[in-house]
Amino acid sequence: MVVALSIGFSVSPLLSEPFTGYEADVFPYPTPPLALQPAGYAFSIWAVIYLWLIVAAVFGFLSRRLDGAWDATRLPLILSLGPGTFWIAIALASPIWATIGIFIMLATALWAMSLAPKTDRLWLATPLGLYAGWLTAAAFVSAATTLAGYTAVSGQAASFIGLFGVLTVGILALLRRPPLGYGIALAWALIGVTVSALTRGDQAVLVALSACAVIVISVWAGRQALSRARN
Repeated sequence: MVVALSIGFSVSPLLSEPFTGYEADVFPYPTPPLALQPAGYAFSIWAVIYLWLIVAAVFGFLSRRLDGAWDATRLPLILSLGPGTFWIAIALASPIWATIGIFIMLATALWAMSLAPKTDRLWLATPLGLYAGWLTAAAFVSAATTLAGYTAVSGQAASFIGLFGVLTVGILALLRRPPLGYGIALAWALIGVTVSALTRGDQAVLVALSACAVIVISVWAGRQALSRARN
């Protein structure tokens, strides 16, 4: 199931209509893309995530099929990739259900990541970390966009609420010493947010908070890498 869902999840964008964000006209309160939305180039990380998840799934099936440590991650990963396979189709139909779905994906991805064994880091822990790290940002972008679209909350206020959610979950996850991939993906997403906010010119505080978060996460990731190298 992990192999099948990893492949299905990875090819799902090719089998759906292109999705570049929720259309403004699907909301009662149409709003332009939020400053919290990462710049377009940042989404290229999905190519790495998709490929690495497939490689991890195939390696696990061929070489770690009966490994108890690997097996512990499989149920939560199945529960995350299952909704993910249909997420774009859901997002095109309902931002509310898509937001609920992506938070389910995030929660179960964090669960899987927390159970990843310390051995085989590159084969399992790193791709799970990348996946969970990007979802941490993506889930709150979805939530902030939906909040702005269905309420009278301004796009700027929704962006700050979303950023607060990203940083809260991200910091809590980092305190648990997750795989290196988590910090890398989260920092990558926040760099994309910083670039996006800079293009709007009126989001100085959002830019500053995002940039500070990137620096903190990058320093943390570097220290983690050095610690693991010494061990």
